[in-house]
Amino acid sequence: MKLRFMEQPVLNPALMSCPTCQEEQRIGIHSRAERRYRCHACGCTFAETQGTAFFGLHYPIWVVVLVATLLAHGCPVAALVAAFFLDERTVLAWQRKASRQAQQVQATMSQQHPVELGQVQADELCVTTQLGKVWVATAVSVFSRLFLGGAVSAQRDHRLIDRLMECLYQVAAGIPQAVLFAVDGLSLYPKAILTRFYTKVYTGPPGRPPHQPWPDLHIVQVVKSRCGRKLKEVTRNLVHGSLNAAYALIAATQVEWGLINTAYIERCNGTLRARIATLVRRTRSLARTVARLEADLYWTGIVYNFCTVHDSLEGTPAMAVEWTDHVWSVLELLWFRPPPSKLHAIV
Repeated sequence: MKLRFMEQPVLNPALMSCPTCQEEQRIGIHSRAERRYRCHACGCTFAETQGTAFFGLHYPIWVVVLVATLLAHGCPVAALVAAFFLDERTVLAWQRKASRQAQQVQATMSQQHPVELGQVQADELCVTTQLGKVWVATAVSVFSRLFLGGAVSAQRDHRLIDRLMECLYQVAAGIPQAVLFAVDGLSLYPKAILTRFYTKVYTGPPGRPPHQPWPDLHIVQVVKSRCGRKLKEVTRNLVHGSLNAAYALIAATQVEWGLINTAYIERCNGTLRARIATLVRRTRSLARTVARLEADLYWTGIVYNFCTVHDSLEGTPAMAVEWTDHVWSVLELLWFRPPPSKLHAIV
């Protein structure tokens, strides 16, 4: 029996589009041996891997899939170099391609099927790199456990939180909805949320229209006080919105109803620390650049969304938000090709 990651899709011209003229109907098979197609509209030929993460790679597909799978589950780059006799620069290049592929998948799915955020929890991780400490901000949707996005910065400032909020806004496609943000005590969160999740109120006079926050937007903060390493007190504050509406969203999105908390994002961050070698505490596998950390974060997050089954969901987070109806393999994830109309906009 063949391993799943070694199977290649059957040549099917109906699923292809010409990268030159965007023709979708008049596509035929040019070479089965080389797995190339021909566009009968403009006459050009193109590889089957055009527009996927495999394009331009001179290695067997199963090797790339296996390395990408191990990268998404915490295997250090040095171990992959030793096991597969690859150059470190080759593995890092594959990781960057996988990261760009992850961003394309997330952006395409968000445009086609905007997510109902419900309750969103956000938090930050402090990571040690060879250039010092950097901060990783992440967010998760509680109901679906969907990893919504992340941002990496050398400073824990408003730019980091603004980039994270932009990711959440894109996933929701800017559609006003009932949403509860549960965050920690960082004072940058409320302002970043209110200045991003708004609608423009056109009143008639010239000039910029006033910005009005979404009508059913609620923000709560969980402030933890510590005495040394011991947790002393937990304070829950309502920053914006209605406390009754906030508890109603908590009851609708959590399996076990409870107090305002950030437990779900902390569990997600624990998973990220386990699956990203550079996030493991007291590790010798340190990241050299912020770009390396971002590549790790995006690729691991998309594998978490599409390939990781949760017992409480009876499927993956992507299935919970109806982005797909089955568990994806890493091969299917890397083989994903954005629709022609959205390809240039995403890239």
